Amino acid sequence: MKTMSELKYHYGLKMCIHPSTKQKQIIKMNSDVSRAVYNAMVAIDKELYQLKQVKLPIDMVQDRIKELEQRKKAQNHLANHYYYMNHPYIDSYCRNMAMRSYKAAWNMFRKVHNAGTPNFHKKTYEEKYQTSGTYKNKKPVNMWTGSIRFVDNKHINIPKLGIIRVSGSYRKLLDNKDDIRIGTTTISKNAFGIYYVSMQLGSNTPFVKELSKTNSQVGIDLNTDNFLTTSEGNVVANPRFYRTIKGRLAKAQRKLSRRQVRAKKEGRSLRDSKNYQKQRMVVSKLMNRVRNQRNKFLDEMSITLIKNHDLVVAENLRSKNLLKNHALAMSISDVGWRIFLQKLEYKAELYGKTFVTINPKNTTQTCNKCGHVMGTKDTDKLTLKDRSWTCPVCNTYHIRDINAAKNILDKGLEQLA
Repeated sequence: MKTMSELKYHYGLKMCIHPSTKQKQIIKMNSDVSRAVYNAMVAIDKELYQLKQVKLPIDMVQDRIKELEQRKKAQNHLANHYYYMNHPYIDSYCRNMAMRSYKAAWNMFRKVHNAGTPNFHKKTYEEKYQTSGTYKNKKPVNMWTGSIRFVDNKHINIPKLGIIRVSGSYRKLLDNKDDIRIGTTTISKNAFGIYYVSMQLGSNTPFVKELSKTNSQVGIDLNTDNFLTTSEGNVVANPRFYRTIKGRLAKAQRKLSRRQVRAKKEGRSLRDSKNYQKQRMVVSKLMNRVRNQRNKFLDEMSITLIKNHDLVVAENLRSKNLLKNHALAMSISDVGWRIFLQKLEYKAELYGKTFVTINPKNTTQTCNKCGHVMGTKDTDKLTLKDRSWTCPVCNTYHIRDINAAKNILDKGLEQLA
């Protein structure tokens, strides 16, 4: 039987689930165990690092190092050390996946170096744990036969949780394919109290059909004034979802802060303070609304570009660097450039289209007709205030963003040539 990585096509599926009260308790238990295992691995590595700084051959130190290294190797050592992890409601794969997540965090640190080393996971109002689907050799491998499986179009079965009702736009996927394998599965609850299940799906056949060719190419210029401008001259307005509720959110957060101060003065726990929890849900609801609006907008924009063009070219923007400009940090965070580029990338691959990113250097300052770069040859460099300009060499009138989008498309074509 092939592993998930050996399968040719992969797909991510996220659905809303509706667990019972008992199932919510089991999810919380597994989430707590997952966080405890991860934090135990962090603590073990920190202690090992400190012990290995001792250069003297002290027997007690060496014995402690051996004990910690044995406990680190397998989840059974942790389960034997912490007996509550052997509770019948605890999924054994939950402990194993927590250790894999810890190792993946270290691998990411070694590969990228700016991700940071693994730190302790604090207890929050959110809950999350991962498990993995398994299959028996005698049964066919599909989404109806594993330990994590679909019972019908409205229910799934998850180890320890049993059958749970789900809702989401997944029925077309189930009706069209019968060779889907379910891999890593994440059960989560957000701060607003909504439960989700996310599945990693694998198959040897495509999940969706490739879109027909349109013989169209487009370059897009992302900015804060407008969300994007295309090389064809189309302009998409910036919806500014966060700014529309900024005042309401600030008022709700001030009220939440006052209730927090009052609860602490009276010596009450925040988790037991009903007024604080009610106001926390109000704040979470507002933030969740902005998140959902932005995600829906970016989904619609990305799929529209992919469907209508064979090639989409964009700037390789580094949002982290741009956020250092405090005057634009709020606008850049609100617009969601990085998420938008990620959506374009995976949707282009999914539907058989091409998406490339280019170096944004001088895309705004260059005349698309003659190639003159502003800021050179005794010409002034364009500023953010200059929304339109005339080339001093060829006297061509440019609208700033459309000219930049055309330069982005030309750079993309050169990169692919």
